[in-house]
Amino acid sequence: MPLYKYRASTETGQMNKGQIEALNEFDLEAQLKNIGLLLVSAQAQKSKRRIVKSLPQREIIDFLFQLEMLIRAGVPLLSCLSDMRDEAETDSGRELAGGLTEKIEAGATFGDAIESYPGIFSPTVVSLVRAGEATGQLPDVLKELVRSLKWQNEMSAQTKKMLMYPSFMIVVISGVVFFLMIYLVPQLIGFMTSTGKPLPLQTKLLIALSGFIINYWWVILVVPTVLIGVVSTLAASSPKVLFQLHRLQLELPYVGELIKKMILARFADTFALMYRTGVPMIEGLVYCQDVSSNLVIKQAIIRARERVMTGTALSESFAQERLFPSLVLRMLKVGESTGGLDTALNNISYYYSRDIDESVGKVQAMIEPALTVAMGLILGWIMVAVLGPIYDTISTMK
Repeated sequence: MPLYKYRASTETGQMNKGQIEALNEFDLEAQLKNIGLLLVSAQAQKSKRRIVKSLPQREIIDFLFQLEMLIRAGVPLLSCLSDMRDEAETDSGRELAGGLTEKIEAGATFGDAIESYPGIFSPTVVSLVRAGEATGQLPDVLKELVRSLKWQNEMSAQTKKMLMYPSFMIVVISGVVFFLMIYLVPQLIGFMTSTGKPLPLQTKLLIALSGFIINYWWVILVVPTVLIGVVSTLAASSPKVLFQLHRLQLELPYVGELIKKMILARFADTFALMYRTGVPMIEGLVYCQDVSSNLVIKQAIIRARERVMTGTALSESFAQERLFPSLVLRMLKVGESTGGLDTALNNISYYYSRDIDESVGKVQAMIEPALTVAMGLILGWIMVAVLGPIYDTISTMK
């Protein structure tokens, strides 16, 4: 937004100077009037406008929620955006509301305006907003969007919750092992070898491992990094490699099934939202295929969509893809036969959401003791390998 340097007076005639961002002089005058000032003169400064490329998910949800509440209360769209710009707590929120206001004042629809912010609003959101504008149901569409985004945010939180403890434990175990191997074990090697007694096998293995870590620690750190970089490069350049990685992801014990449930739950929730707001089924499936981050499921949705385009029933089209569980197929068939496809899809999303909560609990229940036992075994082996020869030496000195 342009930056204006202004002179304004209070009701008592006292002059004030300052600078403020505004869309134009009319907007500047309105902003000053809101704080009890009357504009005397204004001069536009060099524009400080920046393009907002992204926003935190929580801020996007708050933005859409405020907009939905204001529109539902009967406030015109431009007034809503103007109020949100003035009351925004962050610069990025202020810039977003101001930018949308500019585009709408220039003649764009709200859907066209948010489409110019692809890093903030996904194509699915843009399509739903356009459908809401066309049908006069924009407040209802915004309400559903807020609900869906909140649900997706909760799903992301579940994933982070599942990964947090294992990641922490792996870091702790690695740190403890490196400390023992690099600092403690070398100090005890001299004492153990000076006794002249043959060392047990576990102690020899410990000494060999300690020597390898001390001499080749860089290999341990560099090789995994290089492998990850090579695999990431191949996946980015070769769709076949990426497809195989995503297939492997779904085949992981316990975790793969959980990932699949999360993707299917999001697919069902998005498809129900598109269908309920009046987006045609074929167009809705186009946006739903982009919801899936897994290439295997995405291609399955694409093939099912192509069958629907040729006249095949929706449930039958998905049934030919063995990837989809029987629950999804049954619900799709019931939804088609009763005309309540959105309700059936919501049932799928609800079922998998509850199942995901239980699955995350089960995975954590398995991972936590497994990592604890692994750490205990590692530390126990090190202690036995170190203290065994020392105990034998002390025993012979009696």
